[in-house]
Amino acid sequence: ADRWPAFVPVALNHGVRSVHAVPLRLRDQVLGALGLFGSKPGELNERDIRLAQALADVATIAMIQDRVASDRQAVNEQLQVALDSRVFLEQAKGVLNHHGGLEMPDAYAALRRYARDHRLKLADLARALVQRTVSPSLVLDHARTRPET
Repeated sequence: ADRWPAFVPVALNHGVRSVHAVPLRLRDQVLGALGLFGSKPGELNERDIRLAQALADVATIAMIQDRVASDRQAVNEQLQVALDSRVFLEQAKGVLNHHGGLEMPDAYAALRRYARDHRLKLADLARALVQRTVSPSLVLDHARTRPET
């Protein structure tokens, strides 16, 4: 009661007379704990300890699988964003090639320079050029007036 002054009265009011914690472990790393609440005071017997640890092991596996799935999804989303950005970048270079006759390396340099000078992300500028929210003439004029340094 001294250690958990808010918990003990509520637990007792709900019939909890014992609390045990079993670690959720992955090798030497503790990921959390499985809480066991009993209606009778006292220690767990050996059979209950083994059962509790088996439940904790299953919970650990579920947590790890969920984390791996989340990590895999995050990586897939990052790869998709990178791929989409690359597609827009290649299309934007084509737009500058078509509108200004720039060779692809020069078109890329013009995009990079305009993005840098206007503090834009290269991917955002490329997308804006392809979607026609930024005029190719802005980037081309900037490339002509601000040569690569």
